[in-house]
Amino acid sequence: MKAIEKIIERASALNGTVVLPEGMDARVITAACSCVDRKICTPIVLGTAEEIAAAEAKAGLSLAERGIKTIDYTIGDAELEQAYFEAWNAKESKKPPEKQKIIDLATAQKTLRTKRIYFGGMMVRLGRVDGLVAGSIASTGDMLRAAFHTLGTQKGVKTASSCFIMDLKAPTASGDGVLAFGDCAVIPNPTAEQLVDIGLSTAQTYRDLTGNEPRVAFLSFSTKGSAAGELVEKVQKAVELAKPVFAEKGIAMDGELQFDAAIVPSVGQLKNPGGAIQGNANVFIFPDLQAGNIGYKIAQRLGGAVAIGPNLQGLAKAMNDLSRGCSAEDIVGTICVTLLQAQAKKGAE
Repeated sequence: MKAIEKIIERASALNGTVVLPEGMDARVITAACSCVDRKICTPIVLGTAEEIAAAEAKAGLSLAERGIKTIDYTIGDAELEQAYFEAWNAKESKKPPEKQKIIDLATAQKTLRTKRIYFGGMMVRLGRVDGLVAGSIASTGDMLRAAFHTLGTQKGVKTASSCFIMDLKAPTASGDGVLAFGDCAVIPNPTAEQLVDIGLSTAQTYRDLTGNEPRVAFLSFSTKGSAAGELVEKVQKAVELAKPVFAEKGIAMDGELQFDAAIVPSVGQLKNPGGAIQGNANVFIFPDLQAGNIGYKIAQRLGGAVAIGPNLQGLAKAMNDLSRGCSAEDIVGTICVTLLQAQAKKGAE
């Protein structure tokens, strides 16, 4: 069974709920209907009556026939707006006075009545739904801003990031058929401290979505000091900061490692004798976004791997971004990823 099929199977057992803010997209209508038809979850679709009717006509499907709830976010919701108003100002009050941007209730109302992702994000924040999936129309930047402003980051993590679950065409030498690559979509040039957060979040995402134990490699063009320079030093610092945190959580990790030392046992044993990771990593933390984005696309386009994601991680609640070129089935898959993340976050509370 492919990784995404296992994810869908596990998510279907949760009886979860998800909000889909982009009800003007026929692909979203199709995905929502598919989730109900296949008994995967209960979707709620946001949009005006006109938007949804046009999207339904294009999709050739009816939400009402399946009992799928729709909400016109432009009408407003007093509870969500009040909660957003209070959460925003509570966050701003922690900043120095000269940097605070305090808002009034009217501004909060306008934000939620004009920004559907924010409306959906507040539904997640207040527990009305388990998670949110959008981005078939909204940009990644819009998605991230909405996530930061409505959900924030989870306790103990300062950095929201992303990862791809890579479903391989053939297993690695260590027998892993599924890997995780992070960060490949969010933070262009993470600091050493941010790399630690990315490593922790990616390890957790890997565990949540695959059920397997993570073995984490912090990647570089150097293995344990074989090269020097500022780029290597950043990864070395990240590894030193990560060691006690990962040890406390019982997660295997090592670095800095070249990719071959991280994934080929014979090379790992040669280059990293005595190391915690000797060619058997299944979670790979790239030093920056250029390396991560290039790396996952090489694995996808040349290696034949199926890339599931980008999966947002490190947020207080479950929310995920879509590619604007996604299919309806891609949306269904991302919904299932989101439900598994939501379940894991509930278990950690």
